[in-house]
Amino acid sequence: MIRRRRARVLATDPFVPVNPTVPRPQTTVVVPRENPEKVRSRAERRLKFTTVCFVLGFAVIGLKMGTIAATDAREPATGGLAGADIVSARADITDREGRVLATNVTATALYAQPRLMINPLTAAEGLAQIFPDMEVEVWQKRFTSGSKFYWLKGNISPEQQQAVHDLGEPGLLFGQREMRVYPNGQLAGHILGGARYGQQDVRAAEIKGVAGVEAEFDDYLSDPAREGAPLRLSIDVSVQTAMERVLASGMRLMSAKGAAGVLMDVNTGEIVSMASLPDFDPNSRPAPPTEGTPGDSPLFNRAVQGVYELGSVFKILTIAQSLELGLTNSGTIIDTSGPLRQGRFSIRDFDDYGDRLSVTDVIVKSSNIGTARIALEIGAERQQSFLKSLGLFESTPVELAEAPGAHPLVPARWPDISTMTISYGHGISVSPLHLATAYASVLNGGTRVQPTLLAREGPVEPGPRIVSSRVSAEARNMLRQVVTRGTASLAEVEGYQIGGKTGTADKPSPAGGYYDDKTISTFAGVFPAQDPKYVIVVTLDEPSIEAAGQLRRTAGWTAVPIASELVRRVAPLLGLRPDFDPGVDTFGEYLTQTAAQR
Repeated sequence: MIRRRRARVLATDPFVPVNPTVPRPQTTVVVPRENPEKVRSRAERRLKFTTVCFVLGFAVIGLKMGTIAATDAREPATGGLAGADIVSARADITDREGRVLATNVTATALYAQPRLMINPLTAAEGLAQIFPDMEVEVWQKRFTSGSKFYWLKGNISPEQQQAVHDLGEPGLLFGQREMRVYPNGQLAGHILGGARYGQQDVRAAEIKGVAGVEAEFDDYLSDPAREGAPLRLSIDVSVQTAMERVLASGMRLMSAKGAAGVLMDVNTGEIVSMASLPDFDPNSRPAPPTEGTPGDSPLFNRAVQGVYELGSVFKILTIAQSLELGLTNSGTIIDTSGPLRQGRFSIRDFDDYGDRLSVTDVIVKSSNIGTARIALEIGAERQQSFLKSLGLFESTPVELAEAPGAHPLVPARWPDISTMTISYGHGISVSPLHLATAYASVLNGGTRVQPTLLAREGPVEPGPRIVSSRVSAEARNMLRQVVTRGTASLAEVEGYQIGGKTGTADKPSPAGGYYDDKTISTFAGVFPAQDPKYVIVVTLDEPSIEAAGQLRRTAGWTAVPIASELVRRVAPLLGLRPDFDPGVDTFGEYLTQTAAQR
């Protein structure tokens, strides 16, 4: 028999189960104590590391914020969404004093996604009630045609947006984008022109100029590099408002079909005000006419695009050239007996002024015969050269998209009869702005100016000399006498010496010849006459008024009173103080001095 020896198992053997009834020997674990200096050092390192991480994190955030603040303004990116590359930003347009003429505002566009609609037929009915121009049947067919997208309205008002919301149709959606607005409505409509949408998406729309300065400076206004700096024009809102109101009232009083006015700085060429009636609101620019005469459309700018035979206002240009050439002086006697015959043509005066007039009285009484005789002395070649130097053979270089298309009408051939008739404003057609530029160039001291709609920065260098300062002063003296004792007596404004010339021209008939009862009436002048600051031109198309027991169409009865009222209103706005005690005769003194020097 084999006796089994019981194995002695140490209680500390981990593989042997321990009998719970047998007391287990106590085991003491001794943990070595760590050096306190090492613990403190490790904690300090952790704190420093954490601090450095926070500092670096805030530094990165601050650097990013600084970079964003210093970055040039750009169109916000919209990820991969359509319309992200459409530039909708457009700079403001202001007047010379910084008052806003055109700006952008946030607008709401309305579009439809028929596949999201619950009841497209009811949606079309609701939209027709909100927008009366939408036909119910048309949009019901479109909403049920299977198309995925439809533009409904480019811009809607907040009230219309709420009404669409109230329809409760999920397929009618809105998009926010920029819209061009003109806060002054019709004011300066022909100058501003208007704008439209180019490329567009539900989230963005490109704004493009269609006419006026909006079209001329389209790239300039949309250039992100300019950072939204406004385009500053030379016009003054207050003066522009006065001009449009006076022209509108005068047009109604004179029963005219149209009117135009220009007010220009004689030294810089800055156009302070320019108007054409009838006009339009650039916020809702009408469509171009498809029939009728383009010149009768409210879109037509009579001051720039309208080229007319302007009549006797040209006479002072002829006299100024004669004085400059030394052919005459203000007292030279001219044979005015008539009629003056040239071939099969006869030239007559409006009234019998006698057989002999001085050059001054040729202007004061407005003698066609006297002016024609002086023009023959000048000759066709020199006449053409002088008119070209005034810019009357080329389109007006003003900053309007329409200006390059407005060419003056001049004869293809230039016989003596053309020389004679053009001397008093017949046989050549120019715009009121052409005339204002020519008057400024002759009467400002004799240097050429370029018309501009941009506010000048700093002094302006004088242009090429047209006539001497002596001739310029003599011409102003003659125009002043036209007002004091001639055909423009109604132009007198107390406190402001105005000098100017009237012009009445029969309108040409499309069938040939001229109308007997339709005229273009014009007044062109400067003020103050003794030291001119501004040139003014007022033109009326087919005016007529009952005055002194007769039906009057001439400029002295029609255009002159309007110009007078306009000067009375705008002179204080321009900072011109009235002079109620003119004292010494400035013209007489100046001419006496220059005569003594010669």
